[in-house]
Amino acid sequence: MSKKGRVLVAMSGGIDSSVTAMMLHEQGYEVIGITMKTWDYESSGSSKRETGCCSLDSINDARAMAVNFGFPHYILDIRGEFGEHIINNFVEEYLAGRTPNPCVLCNTHIKWDALLKRADMLNCEYIATGHYARLREENSRKIIYKGIDNSKDQTYVLWGLSQESLKRTMFPLGNYKKTEIREMAKNAGFYELANKSESYDICFVPDNDYRSFLNHRLPDLEKKVAGGDFLYKGKKVGKHKGYPYFTVGQRKGLDIALGVPVFVKEIVPETNTVVLGDKEDLLENHLQIRDYNLIKYQTLPDDFIGLTKIRYKDTGTNATLNVIENKIDVIFHSPVVGIAPGQSAVIYEGDDLVAGGFIDRNVRV
Repeated sequence: MSKKGRVLVAMSGGIDSSVTAMMLHEQGYEVIGITMKTWDYESSGSSKRETGCCSLDSINDARAMAVNFGFPHYILDIRGEFGEHIINNFVEEYLAGRTPNPCVLCNTHIKWDALLKRADMLNCEYIATGHYARLREENSRKIIYKGIDNSKDQTYVLWGLSQESLKRTMFPLGNYKKTEIREMAKNAGFYELANKSESYDICFVPDNDYRSFLNHRLPDLEKKVAGGDFLYKGKKVGKHKGYPYFTVGQRKGLDIALGVPVFVKEIVPETNTVVLGDKEDLLENHLQIRDYNLIKYQTLPDDFIGLTKIRYKDTGTNATLNVIENKIDVIFHSPVVGIAPGQSAVIYEGDDLVAGGFIDRNVRV
């Protein structure tokens, strides 16, 4: 075994995880690669050719990288666990009128658990992924903080990781920019990998059409939910195809013309109602975070002021935060647009990830 230790690297076949494995191998770690099969397109009802992290091409790309550098590579089939936890939750969240965050759940409850279990079986001290994030230890806690490439920062989807998991985790790419990672791949002779395109779709919704996915999973859904009311300014203004097909903040695809731009303000599953509003109606200053996880602090300080992001691409807004009855109460210092229940709210102090959790429903003031 290498003096630096043995590390299990999650390899999707993409450039980031491939360079992660290459980098650790060159640094003297004993690398073992693993590719997780989480989904197949046939199960989603898609007729498109598989692409992305679960495709045969991606698995072969990961294996080819391992063969090139002479380290072992395994395929781990976790489709059963993935379907039970991630897919079922995805469907249930939409039926509850919320907008799910499957990547966070997958990281927390599927990928890290699967990696650590297999790491123990293979006597690996560490696991590593290609996320753009960094780790340090402070006050006996592992703290996640942003990578130097702000445009690629992925800390938003890592808030659910436990301290136990983080103690064995490595994020080798956090100190690099994406352009540098592509250059590393080119310098190593992997030109095709360096130019490989990236997918930002949800892996099990390859065409990014979650409505079709829901209909495939629940064939009678459209019949059951069609014909609900659109409400605007307290009045019924039309019928919609079903509340699960909408998300807070949505403007396109409403199939209703009112003479002014309107957005989805609220979804009420109990009455199959979709409440519409003007853009200013989406401005709110309060939410609560359920099922939260603390990263930087063991307990959140009273009246803590942190930058809070309510979606992945959000730049964040300063807010005052307090723990009230097992939830984090968030009062924004200036109004934010389109708070969508079910999405993640993630709290930062500078570059440090403080905490995160899921936006609760029906708590706004």
